[in-house]
Amino acid sequence: MEDNKLAVGLDIGTTKIVAMIGRKNEYGKIEVVGIGKAKSLGVKRGVVSNITQTIQSIQQAVDEAESVSGVKIDDVVVGIAGQHIRSLHHSDYITRSNADEVIDEDDIEDLVNQVHKLVMLPGEEIIHVLPQEFKVDSQADIKEPIGMYGGRLEANFHVVVGQVSSIRNIGRCVKSADLGLNEITLEPLASASAVLSQEEKEAGVALIDIGGGTTDLAIFKDGIIRHTAVIPFGGNVITDDIKEGCSIIEKQAELLKIKFGSAWPGENKETEIVSIPGLRGREPKEITLKNLSKIIHARVQEIIEHVYLEIKNYGHETAKGKLIAGIVLTGGGSQLKHLRQLVEYITGMDARIGFPNEHLAGDSDEILSSPSYATAVGLLMVGLEKDIKVEEVEEVVEEIISETNEKEVEEIQPRVVEKPKPKKKSFFEKFTEGLKDFLDNAE
Repeated sequence: MEDNKLAVGLDIGTTKIVAMIGRKNEYGKIEVVGIGKAKSLGVKRGVVSNITQTIQSIQQAVDEAESVSGVKIDDVVVGIAGQHIRSLHHSDYITRSNADEVIDEDDIEDLVNQVHKLVMLPGEEIIHVLPQEFKVDSQADIKEPIGMYGGRLEANFHVVVGQVSSIRNIGRCVKSADLGLNEITLEPLASASAVLSQEEKEAGVALIDIGGGTTDLAIFKDGIIRHTAVIPFGGNVITDDIKEGCSIIEKQAELLKIKFGSAWPGENKETEIVSIPGLRGREPKEITLKNLSKIIHARVQEIIEHVYLEIKNYGHETAKGKLIAGIVLTGGGSQLKHLRQLVEYITGMDARIGFPNEHLAGDSDEILSSPSYATAVGLLMVGLEKDIKVEEVEEVVEEIISETNEKEVEEIQPRVVEKPKPKKKSFFEKFTEGLKDFLDNAE
């Protein structure tokens, strides 16, 4: 595999749009060669609301990343979030026509394709079908059924559903910015791959990504994604509350939140006051930090309670569903002072702030390991991973061919060569292809 394989993650957020170009170094860590960011003007609550402005912001971020890195960007991995995302659980089965042969990837693909035929609400489309445990005949809790014998193959699925129009709008923006769409991934899944360790996913963990417009949740247990949800408010509603509560303009509210904001009102004294310049010729405003943190506390508490309700719905309080590794907070909103303590207080679970630095090369710029870049790093990882898997399989095939004689090649080759790509992604590629066709025809 060539060493300089580049991939690009494009995080279309409510506050900012980030384009991140990177490759893997010889230690398998990610080396970011260029990053560009632009203020996101056409996105509300994770959903594109103004196509023209979003295209401009994407182009601005991409141009900046290109000029920093000296690399031309062709195609990108894009994240999707927004209030229209919902997830459901579904179990399905197939009866295999030939029980004398072992279960192979075709059987799993047939099963996954069957789930794709589920009838959704009008205007909704399935984004991901993620198998959880399989059941072969009457044997349950099988992680990997390939290679086993059995007549009936059954599985529980985690199905992520989104609005067709929102997904197409994102595709339209990317295409109009002269970029190819390599893949679309659910943002909480991307953030999870950037900040969670395999041990945490095994033990059980809830990842809370507090963005500008939405708060994304992904729950893992036994190494498998169990629940995803997108809560339609994030850091922006905190800023709006400060703006309303203190009668100041948005820019000042955002600065106040970042510089002096705290999610824990008990720690500010009545005497701590910030003076804010008044508008043109008006008197400056004086705001006590205690009042500021009360406003922030009320809103943050509401966000956390919404998320905690989702965690309880998943079944955190049952013995089987216990999340031993607790909560990991990431995203720009996780940098709010004393947020971790408030989360631990409300949920009674351990919490930590998740930085995406575990997968980054040691000499990376410090800014990149900020929680607000977790999604972009995750999308970049998805892009790099995708190509590695294909190439690794091709290398294995070549080795097999060189080591075996003609007759065996005929038996082995079709099984490996036909499906170099991992099966679980196959639908996504079909979905992305379908989206590309749709966009091409739309012109």
